[in-house]
Amino acid sequence: GTIPVVAVTHGACVGGGLEIASACHIRVAEQSTFYALPEGQRGIFVGGGASVRLPKLIGMARMTDMMLTGRVITAEEGVWMGFSQYLEQDGNGLAKGIELAKKIAQNAGMTNYALMHVLPKIVDSGQAEGLLMESLMASIASNSPEAQQRLKDFLEGRAKKVGE
Repeated sequence: GTIPVVAVTHGACVGGGLEIASACHIRVAEQSTFYALPEGQRGIFVGGGASVRLPKLIGMARMTDMMLTGRVITAEEGVWMGFSQYLEQDGNGLAKGIELAKKIAQNAGMTNYALMHVLPKIVDSGQAEGLLMESLMASIASNSPEAQQRLKDFLEGRAKKVGE
């Protein structure tokens, strides 16, 4: 897609729900979230993109374990495994998701474009091709008028500090 998507999970993030969440770019889990892939225990196989996306997030061995054994992953485990990038108390996830979305919306359009369209291709390519794509995208992005203005603001002390 062309727009960064932030998902907020609460309670069961299981099967198809986990497949949808894994398609999002940033995931915020509330404490009550748990992850599972019961398809293996039910005699079926994932069908919504999990076999492509989840191994990139958590590794093939973890996905295989979940499908073969029915293992359930807690929200806390999910952060260090790669299911989510943020962990919030129940009821606070949506606010965090909105905060992140607002922050993302302030990025230069070309940067978000590169992250949505070019980064996945770089990750899926060989090293030489990936480095070439990175160089090309860096050149394109840094020469956009918006980037030029942001760099000028930085050099003249008007830019936000890191983390603001």
